[in-house]
Parts: sequence; C-alpha cells; structure tokens
Amino acid sequence: MYPALKRLAESRRSGKPRGITSVCSAHPLVIRAAIRRGVATGEAVLIEATCNQVNQDGGYTGMTPADFRRLVLGIANEEGLASDNLILGGDHLGPNPWKSLAPDMAMEKASTMIRAYVEAGFEKLHLDTSMGCANEPPALEDTLVAERAAALARIAETHAPDNKRLAYIIGTEVPVPGGADHLLDVVTPTTPEAAMATIAIHRQIFREAGLAEAFLRVIAAVVQPGVEFGHENVVAYQPEQAKRLSAVLDQTEGLVFEAHSTDYQSVDALTSLVRDGFPILKVGPGLTFALRRALYGLDLIASELDATYGARPLARMMEHLLQNDPGHWQGHYRGPEATLRALRHYSYSDRIRYYWPLPEAQAAIKRLASALEGKTIPDTLFNQFLPGLPAGLNDASTERILIAAVDKVLADYAVATRSSD
Repeated sequence: MYPALKRLAESRRSGKPRGITSVCSAHPLVIRAAIRRGVATGEAVLIEATCNQVNQDGGYTGMTPADFRRLVLGIANEEGLASDNLILGGDHLGPNPWKSLAPDMAMEKASTMIRAYVEAGFEKLHLDTSMGCANEPPALEDTLVAERAAALARIAETHAPDNKRLAYIIGTEVPVPGGADHLLDVVTPTTPEAAMATIAIHRQIFREAGLAEAFLRVIAAVVQPGVEFGHENVVAYQPEQAKRLSAVLDQTEGLVFEAHSTDYQSVDALTSLVRDGFPILKVGPGLTFALRRALYGLDLIASELDATYGARPLARMMEHLLQNDPGHWQGHYRGPEATLRALRHYSYSDRIRYYWPLPEAQAAIKRLASALEGKTIPDTLFNQFLPGLPAGLNDASTERILIAAVDKVLADYAVATRSSD
C-alpha cells in the first residue's frame, strides 16, 4: 500500500492530519496539471477513474482501464513524475453502469470490470455495490451491499499483481457521481450509527467470506460529511454538523473517511474536512469547470484581438455539439430554454465536460490556440476575461494558461491536505 494512503489514519491519530487530493477526471490537461504539481512538490498524485467513465466496455470516454493507465503513465513520463509517486484509483466500482440488468448479470459485469482495473495496475479501489439492479429497490440493505462488495474484493485479491498493495474504500453515502440533479439547501451528514453499521457489517461479511486479511486493507469509508453541489449552488461544509460523525473514527483504528463532491468548497472548508477525519478529498467537475471557464475567457479574448477569428466560435461550437447530442445533459437539466442554455455551459455539474473529447471541439480549441499564438494579451483584456490567474501569463501558450487555471483549484487542495505542516 502506498505510504501516502497508509499514513492518513496514522497522521490523524498523531494530531497532525494530512490529506490527499483525489483527481477524478479523464481530461488530459487536468491530469497533466495534477501531475505537474506533483513533480514540483514531490507529493504523491492520486488519479481516479469512475465506473461509468472507464470500464471494460469503454465507458463514456471509450477507454478501458488499461487505456486509462496508458494515458496517465504517458503524461507522467512526459512530465517526469516518479512512478512510485503515482497512484491509480477506481471510483464507484460496482454494478452501477449495468444496474438495468438482473443482479447476477450486473454483478458479473462488475466482476469483469474490477478484474480489468486491478490487472491494469489500479490499487485504490472504491467498492460500491449499494445500488439496486433490475427489480430491486434503488438502495439495498447493508448486508447485501457488504456481500456484493466482498465478492468484488475476492476478484481483486485473486487477480491483482500484488494484492498487498491494494487499498479498499467501502460505503457510498453520496449521490451518484457528478453532483446532485436538483437545488440543494441542506445536506445532512451521515449519522454516526449508520457509519459504524456500514463498517461493522463489511468487517463481518469479509471475515465470513475468508477475506479478513483483505479487510485489513480497507483504509476508508465513504460517508456524507454535509458537502454537495447542484447545478447552480454549493452546500458548504459545516464542521459542527459533522462533529458526531468525526468522532466515529476514534473507535475505528486504521480508518478515515473519504469525502466525495468536495468541488467548489473553500480552502477553509477543505482544511476543516482534513482536520475532521475526511482526508481523501475527491474533486472532478470543479477542475473541468475551471478549464471551461479559462477556455471561454480565451475565446472572448481571441474575439477581441482578431477580427478574423469571429465572435466566440468555440462557445458556438460547443452549443452546437450540446444540442446535436443532448444525451449527457437532457435528463439532468430542467427549466425554460434560457435556463437550459445557461446550465449547458455554466452548470457546476459541468456536464459539458463530456463533449471536450469530440473531434469538433478539439478542432475549435486548436483554432483558438492558433489565433492566440505569438500574441501578447494586454493586461486589460487578461484581467477582464481571466481574472484571478497568476501574473506573467500574457504571452503564454494556450495550454499553459489552461493548466494554470486548473492548478489554481488544485492549489487550494494542496493547502488543505498539508495544513498540519
């Protein structure tokens, strides 16, 4: 097991909590920004793929776990990241992509997926079997969830190149990946009783299945600390509301909590999460949101600097792509057309991220980069459309500016995860 993961519980008990940022994105520039920061700081870099994003059938990225590993390793090699400073994780590994199938069929697909993940070298595994499949209730009772999680752990233990390097995450007290689909005012933290029950039943089922040693590799449980984001709002972390939940860790030696949907939280909130026993901070849409914001800023700048570039052609191309294939957003956004248009481009859920890999989008970004190549952006324009980015980027490449935009978000996580230094 990687020291950066193993030390999480130890550092909390020692009174010097440390955390780790879990970068949940398949966008190459986001991955590059995370790895470049890791090279600069010497800190471990944790990159995670989700079950819907990457699986044996390709997921929505078209990548298998082996493909995703090649992508990340290729960038790591280009950036000079030491191999022992890179951790690959799999998030929400379970039957979710196939929950419309009968339970046996969905679990068979999930078993094939987790085998593909471990054989590709993924070592941090979130076992998530909480969702009901065909003819089952949406949420399953704890014993069945634990039994299915143990079945997947057995596959991982059997097929991993070195099972002693595995680190498991259990539980899933969060909405499905990507944020909530409705306006949120308050998010209630997981009760201490529910958290303890999840841990206890998994420990029992693992032991009964002959996987007691594997359970020793469980490093965290996913709970809801009271953070979430919807399409248009963010629920901020309130430490007092999670105080009783945090106290559970005093009774569960060797474990911490993993916090999902920490996107858009303040530095203070992220720091408090690490301090309170939620040191694994998962972030995804918040990073591609920053990337999109910078792309649209550059699109506006190019429109101002070059009359031949046109009026926001990148944004217009993205609207065309969003309208042409609405499958990634149509079932999630609601309201009149003006509201839908704003959500398509600017929602915190950032479902536009599914469209950046399309050839037309990539061609539009390439045209944007060409329009700005060799130009120095005046301070007035830079500050108008790219406020908050570091100084000295006026004549930087488009890629460097985009990476700086993502890194600005990652910098907040770096402060939070090293707050006890």
